[in-house]
Amino acid sequence: MTVIGHTAGSATHSVTLDGTTYPADEIAQGAAFEVYSAQPGPGFLPNPRPGARWPFRRFVHATDVVTSLDGLSGFEDEPLAMPVTRAMDWAGLHKLTQTPSASGHLAPIRRTATVRRGTRMIKFLTGRQLGGHLRGWPISGFCYRAFDVAHLRTPQDLAILSEGTPSSDDVVFAIRWRAVDPWDYEVPLADSYGGLVTMPPHDRLGSPVIGTGFAPSGRHIVPEFVTRDLAELPVPANTSLVAYTGDGTEVTLYTYLPEQRAWSRMHGPQWRHLLPDTIAGDQEYFPTTTPLACYVGRYRENIYEAIVDPPGEFRVAAKTRAARYPLDALARRVPSATWRNAPCTVIREEGDWLRLRLSRPDGDQVARLGAHCVERGLYEAWAPGAEVTDAREDDHWFELLAVTRLSPSATGG
Repeated sequence: MTVIGHTAGSATHSVTLDGTTYPADEIAQGAAFEVYSAQPGPGFLPNPRPGARWPFRRFVHATDVVTSLDGLSGFEDEPLAMPVTRAMDWAGLHKLTQTPSASGHLAPIRRTATVRRGTRMIKFLTGRQLGGHLRGWPISGFCYRAFDVAHLRTPQDLAILSEGTPSSDDVVFAIRWRAVDPWDYEVPLADSYGGLVTMPPHDRLGSPVIGTGFAPSGRHIVPEFVTRDLAELPVPANTSLVAYTGDGTEVTLYTYLPEQRAWSRMHGPQWRHLLPDTIAGDQEYFPTTTPLACYVGRYRENIYEAIVDPPGEFRVAAKTRAARYPLDALARRVPSATWRNAPCTVIREEGDWLRLRLSRPDGDQVARLGAHCVERGLYEAWAPGAEVTDAREDDHWFELLAVTRLSPSATGG
């Protein structure tokens, strides 16, 4: 599969698939192509655009099209790279990603999928989770680089990454943001998150955790990440809530406005039918609650709540523009505690009770603490405040001037 060049008409590229040349357009900041065809074929879907010149379309990842090193260097994020050997092909690599005992063999390959400051991240949501984010939920749990899943556009393809099992007429929602720092993310390997790997089916939601650092899939190779210690991440500026329809259309539903702590409606009335019944589609924004986890920053030796807009804008949180001073230093603040010898993060306080999330859940902790799985990998329980020990606020300070990457230890190296 190769890019041939530019073509006349509304499409800006031509690509060759299985010996046939098709017109195509770049999508997802160049991470994928939308390929057009006048005839139906394997992988092609009806083109939903009224009066479209080509009645069928298909989505392919850019790495399946651009094969030269010069082409790969133009991507916003680095593609997953596999060392060239006679003993390993792409099918063999996929088999290893689905084999729990193969994590050691995959370490050199998994290490090439990195998060940096400004990397576009994405997490796929159910309708209930979409409503939760509109009402104030922060980001947490399993997520992916948007680059790695840019070609997965239909509910059928995205079913491997969401908790639902959509049909062709359903919709998958997602929250998409830019990473503030690589430190905020870990790779869910068996040696660090072994409790999730061995969790019995009756104690989990969604697909199992393999422990290789890749999502379970019968066809795709998708590197996965978790927020560090499964804790909550405050929502950065310009985060979007999007929907993917049955024909592969991406719809931006809302954009986050941090100064107002609100979501601004971006979709028109033609897309209101996509929203769950619990969400009023004609509202411009939803007031949101304030999570306990937050970003804080230092300005002239004083500490303020911070607004983050990666990769380069970090400022004091203020409603007036004149008071949005650029920060001298930035930290992520996470409320943490220990309950019955289990490390946890604190996600809510109600009177004398604390809502705790297990940082390293396993079957024993879940049974001993009576924790419940609220989504894939996230286990929570209410605890009496009097029983909780070592309650604290952990601040991790970032280096604002340097662009760093996940360390080898975080990726299994």
